[in-house]
Amino acid sequence: MLLAIDTSTSAISVALHDGTTTVAERTVLDARAHGELVAPGIAGCLADAGLTAREVDAVVAGTGPGPFTGLRVGIVTARVFALARSIPVHGLCSLDALAHEAASTMLRGTDRFVVATDARRKEVYWCGYRVKSGVLVRESDPAVCRPADLAPLLDGRAVVGRGPVLYPEQLGEPLDGAPLDVSAGSLADLAARRLARGEDLSDTTPLYLRRPDAVPSAPAAGA
Repeated sequence: MLLAIDTSTSAISVALHDGTTTVAERTVLDARAHGELVAPGIAGCLADAGLTAREVDAVVAGTGPGPFTGLRVGIVTARVFALARSIPVHGLCSLDALAHEAASTMLRGTDRFVVATDARRKEVYWCGYRVKSGVLVRESDPAVCRPADLAPLLDGRAVVGRGPVLYPEQLGEPLDGAPLDVSAGSLADLAARRLARGEDLSDTTPLYLRRPDAVPSAPAAGA
């Protein structure tokens, strides 16, 4: 039983996956309450599935990219849960999970597309993807930039995520049915597939891509 947690976007998402399918998932949209909502989400999923924490065999966290505070809440929670239970903890790029959901549902038959999520500061986190022989692969590393700088790089590719909702003039109108935020169920499903292929997902280092908004104050003169 795999517990998945993602707090890289405005969605605080938690899910349980049995290796084949998602058995419980809870998601709340709130860009400022990640710390308050993750634990209730875990408890709710366990209750929905009729399980206890002792029945969770591994944890996977979405590693971003995402805003500093929200992102680290999910990763730290995953690490602490795994440590308390002495079970493995895995990490997976959150953009990969969103791309997996899009490719598995509304973008079937599309071999190239872009994921763009809200990075605040009038920027987006983005990554290009290709579906090759049924397997999702990245065409670029995750990056952060202004929508106007991403637009010339699209080359006609569809864009999914909250980016097109926020910046339709640069990224195109949102596609019907396209996922906007990361689903922990999709994160868990992709992690389960990659683990079954023998991939190493042990790295839970957060992908911040830029410095945090809050920085230490400069010492006062003469201090």
